[in-house]
Amino acid sequence: MDLRRLGLFLAVVDEGGVTRAAEANFVSQPSVSQAVRELERELGVALFHRVGRGVLLTAAGEALVEPARQALRDVETGRAAVAAVAGLRGGRLDLGALSTLAVDPLAPLVGEFRRRHPGVAIALADPDDGSALAGLVASGECEIGFTVAPDAHRGLVARRVTAQDLLAVLPPGSRVSGRGLTVAELAAHPIVATPRATITRRQLDDAFAAAGVTPDVAVVTAQREAILPLVLAGAGATLLPRPLAEQAAVLGAVVAPMRPALHREVHLLHREGPLSPAAAAFLALVETAPGG
Repeated sequence: MDLRRLGLFLAVVDEGGVTRAAEANFVSQPSVSQAVRELERELGVALFHRVGRGVLLTAAGEALVEPARQALRDVETGRAAVAAVAGLRGGRLDLGALSTLAVDPLAPLVGEFRRRHPGVAIALADPDDGSALAGLVASGECEIGFTVAPDAHRGLVARRVTAQDLLAVLPPGSRVSGRGLTVAELAAHPIVATPRATITRRQLDDAFAAAGVTPDVAVVTAQREAILPLVLAGAGATLLPRPLAEQAAVLGAVVAPMRPALHREVHLLHREGPLSPAAAAFLALVETAPGG
């Protein structure tokens, strides 16, 4: 099976159409169409439904996506293995992380990795939730993912990276005891939270349930980047991991520790089996980092 055809097939999938796939790969539209037709002839099935000017995957096309990604990943692993002999002077590393982990621990790790291997490019995906992240790693779109409370996922290995304290973050001018807040005291404030399906919300709900209190969830937002502006605007209080809470304090929020302390475990996910040299080097870096 021709790797170029597989690559252009995936480009059509990822870009949502033949024209955009051609533009993204700097080839002509007829070249992309021909590659897809040749792949369909080779497999003996249609991979796309032609709908107007667009395309939709057939069932056969959907079945090909993950094996095609892995085939290209295996080729990239082989190429990167050669580059590894020369000291990781080139190549690319695909990472994924929940948005609340991008600041810490991921940013410092990526910075250190780039200092050690400046020739390796980094691509960082921002999945919506832990399930989506696991799917990216399982499919081969990302080699390494950072998550919290990882669910069991066949074919993936989970490694603990570190633990993060969760701190109460309240609107400017809020009065709190120097000893910090209990969960019940936090529940006395209106709460800004993400939707119930998210890991962050699940941790918040679990903390309130364990304390036997029912909070007033005043604002629910799927836009995680809006949580801090909402708190700063006085819409309510929330829980944030320490790195984000410290940034919130700089912007004027009132930040207080929880008592007893609350924390969350940060885990790294990768597929079973050999990793590309860049991913292996990144994993080694994580294991030697403080808390790793």
